[in-house]
Amino acid sequence: MPAATAVTMALLVSRLDTSSSGEVFAVALGPLLAFGAVLLAGHVVDALAEPLRFVAEARMDGAHRAHIARLAAGSPTIGALERPEVQERVRLARADPDNWTERTPGQGALAQLGEFVRILGITASCLVLARYAWWLVPVVLLAAVAARSVGYRQGLAFIRLWLAGVSHGRRAHMWQEVLTQPAEAKEVRVFGFAEWGVQREQHHIHGMFDRAWAAGVRDLNRQWGRLALTVLGLAAAYVPVALDAAHGTTTVAVETAVFAAGWSVFTALDGLDWRNRLGALPVLQAARKLDEELGAPAAPAHAAPASRPEDAPLVRFEQVEFTYPGTERKVLDGLDLEIRPGELLAVVGLNGAGKSTLIKLLSSLYEPTAGRITADGTDIAEFGPAEWRRRISVVFQDFVRYHLTLSDNVTLGQADGTVPDLTRAEAAARDAGLDEVLARLPHGWDTPVARSRTGGVDLSGGQWQQVVLARALYAVRSGARLLVLDEPTAHLDVRTEFDVFSRLAAHRGSSSVVLISHRLSTVRQADRIVVLDGGRITESGTHEELMALGGSYAEMFAIQAERFGAGFDDRIEDGELE
Repeated sequence: MPAATAVTMALLVSRLDTSSSGEVFAVALGPLLAFGAVLLAGHVVDALAEPLRFVAEARMDGAHRAHIARLAAGSPTIGALERPEVQERVRLARADPDNWTERTPGQGALAQLGEFVRILGITASCLVLARYAWWLVPVVLLAAVAARSVGYRQGLAFIRLWLAGVSHGRRAHMWQEVLTQPAEAKEVRVFGFAEWGVQREQHHIHGMFDRAWAAGVRDLNRQWGRLALTVLGLAAAYVPVALDAAHGTTTVAVETAVFAAGWSVFTALDGLDWRNRLGALPVLQAARKLDEELGAPAAPAHAAPASRPEDAPLVRFEQVEFTYPGTERKVLDGLDLEIRPGELLAVVGLNGAGKSTLIKLLSSLYEPTAGRITADGTDIAEFGPAEWRRRISVVFQDFVRYHLTLSDNVTLGQADGTVPDLTRAEAAARDAGLDEVLARLPHGWDTPVARSRTGGVDLSGGQWQQVVLARALYAVRSGARLLVLDEPTAHLDVRTEFDVFSRLAAHRGSSSVVLISHRLSTVRQADRIVVLDGGRITESGTHEELMALGGSYAEMFAIQAERFGAGFDDRIEDGELE
């Protein structure tokens, strides 16, 4: 467009310069129409560019974010996701910029396309300059590149300075969340630290911006260098052409074309979108690293034999060891454990004994450091994580409260892609003791269980625990044959808990149940109880057998019985033990 504008403008000036006053209109009409057509084309391109940019950017970024979401959610285990460096890569690769230095892949790709188009425009303008004199091309181009390089270096230096303060910016954002969110509002007021929090926020804001503000002022003073290079470069081209036109060696039309083309070279180079291109590169680099770290391994060479859906498997831990990356302490050390088909097995132990780690290994969320876990004699790793997890259902102690409808919370959209079965969900709700809560909800299963949703309601900690228990039982009714419960009723009182477990034992069908609970009055209902201590099973038997043994289980039971006698029920209510 700039080259076409220069040529048509020169043609118009040439016709006006050589025509008599009587025939100006007739002579100038063609060039004038051509010049108008070029301006109109430029306007049309500008009008279409923004919506096209939005569509292309949205499609590319949407596909990229979907890929990152699948990559993170589809990672076979969670060990890599728990590493801080991977969490930072996920944050960066999500392409949701936290500050102006970060860009999305769509922005970077379109910036690169824009650079290519501008280079075409610069080439066309240089051809116009060369039509007058070849030496104009290096004179104008070198001056424009030099001026752009100065701005580029200043921009990179400012970005590096800005990024050095990003950690302060994140801390400022954290304090802003603390001071403005409803969840933290209670403690802000009760403990009276609002002003202290504001001061901390301001401290980090200044830590992020003060040096950037000072650098911005310095950069303003350094713009004189860029201006000098621009003036000198244009003067070196314009002055000789203007002198030639004044002496009649060339025409005013040529002078017009050179002036317009020379200026367009500077403006085109100055408009190269290097910030978007460079800002998108870290996103793509982070995504590439995540592909390497979270990508699913190759499928096993031989598919594992599948047991019949109605059968619970015989699961064995065989000399299993596990050590968290970056530590030397073995959480599990030569663990041998058998989970028999159809039994209710309770696992007890002190805090830090490795109970939750055992569950994550059983769920294929971690891989054993040594040893193996088998189902009916086959290593569960041979099933593949997705296939194995279709056979089990887990209620974690730190369960997630999804801001969705009750139906979605219980069925989770039916993981196998089929339509959720509300009849099955209602049966699971009865087994979990959730039916009374369901009856009081204004829209039944379609009620959002979050105040943040329109028409939503809040549930208590105990009611949420019934929701996640119904979620697990729904999975059992959908085919899972191993139910794992990690402190599933910690928010319930003893009487409600006893009722829930009685119904659970009655409705588990042929499924095996692994129960972890801090209340030993509950685990005494189990078919078998094992004590986990020092990364190994140290005691195993029924409640009566372990009490007769007089070991650590008997000691823990006696201590807890004494607490119950003193009026404590060991119920966790919103994170506190009563």
